[in-house]
Amino acid sequence: MRIAVIGLGRMGGNISRRLMRGGHEVVAFDRNAENVRELAAEGAAPVSSLEDAAAQLEAPRIFWLMLPAGAPTEETVAALLTIVQAGDVIIDGGNSFFKDDVRRFGECRERGIHYVDVGTSGGVWGLERGYCLMIGGEKPIVDMLDPIFDTLAPGYGTLARTAGRDAADDRAERGYIHAGPAGAGHFVKMVHNGIEYGLMQAYAEGFDVLKGRASEKLPEDERFDLNLPDIAEVWRRGSVISSWLLDLCASGLARDRGLDQFSGHVADSGEGQWTIDAAMEEAIPANVLAAALFARYRSRTEQSFADKLLSAMRFGFGGHVEVPQ
Repeated sequence: MRIAVIGLGRMGGNISRRLMRGGHEVVAFDRNAENVRELAAEGAAPVSSLEDAAAQLEAPRIFWLMLPAGAPTEETVAALLTIVQAGDVIIDGGNSFFKDDVRRFGECRERGIHYVDVGTSGGVWGLERGYCLMIGGEKPIVDMLDPIFDTLAPGYGTLARTAGRDAADDRAERGYIHAGPAGAGHFVKMVHNGIEYGLMQAYAEGFDVLKGRASEKLPEDERFDLNLPDIAEVWRRGSVISSWLLDLCASGLARDRGLDQFSGHVADSGEGQWTIDAAMEEAIPANVLAAALFARYRSRTEQSFADKLLSAMRFGFGGHVEVPQ
C-alpha cells in the first residue's frame, strides 16, 4: 500500500522504515527537512508540504499522523481536512486523548472522511521488534488498512501461544487488535500507559529498597551491599517478575550501577493522568496507578535512586531524555 507518514521523529521515522521493509510505499513529510532527507535516502518519497503529500497518493488516500498529542495533532488534522477528499483516511498513531478522537471522528465523518486512532507501543525498539497496535475506528476501514497494521505488528514471534485460547481472530496473537469504535484504540493505549507507570514504579521502589540495605543507619550485621546489576539479571531468568521493563533495568544498571547520568526528574506523557481521570469517571479504585503518577510529580521536587531508575527505563524503551532543569 502507499501511505503518507506525517511526523518522522523517533517513532514516525521507524514506522516508515518498517513499512518500507514490508514492501509498502511511504510518502514522507516532516517540518524538519533533515528527517525527510534521511527517509528519502532509504527509499521514501520526500515531500515538503501536506498538499504535496496528498498529490503523491491515489484514492483512497491514507495519512498516518505520528505527532505529539494536543496542538500539533489538532492543527495537522484541521489542515488535512482542507485538503482531503471523501473516502480518504486519517490515522492518528500518536498518544491523543481518546475523547479528542471521538470528536475528530465526528468532524471527519461530516465531510465523508474516515478517521482511525491507533495506540502504538514499541518505542525506539519497534523497528526491529514490531509495534503493539490498539486500533479504534469503523470495521470496514480497519479491515482495509490491515496490510499496514500486519506489517507494523510483531507477528507471532517466539512467544508460546496462550494455553486455552481458542479465538478465530488471531490478530491479538500477532500483536494488534481492533479494539472498538473511534477512540477505543487510544483508550486502551491510555490504560496501557497507566499500567506502565505502576509497573515501572514497583521496579524502581524495589531496587531502591535493595540499594538502601547498605545504609549506615542499619545495624552492621543487617547491612548488605547488594549487587543490583546481578539481581536484575537473575530476576530476568525464570523469575515471575521478569518482563521487558526488567530487561531495561538490567541493561541500565549494567552500564552504570549508580545511574549517575540520570537526575531522576521523571516526566509524564499525560496518559497516566488521563487513566486516573477515567478511573474516577467510572468509580474504579486505581490505587497503584494513582500513586505511581503522584510519584512522578514528586520526583520533580525531590529525587531518589528509584527516580533515576525510572528515568533509565524511560530512556531505554522510548529514548526519553530528562527535561533540562
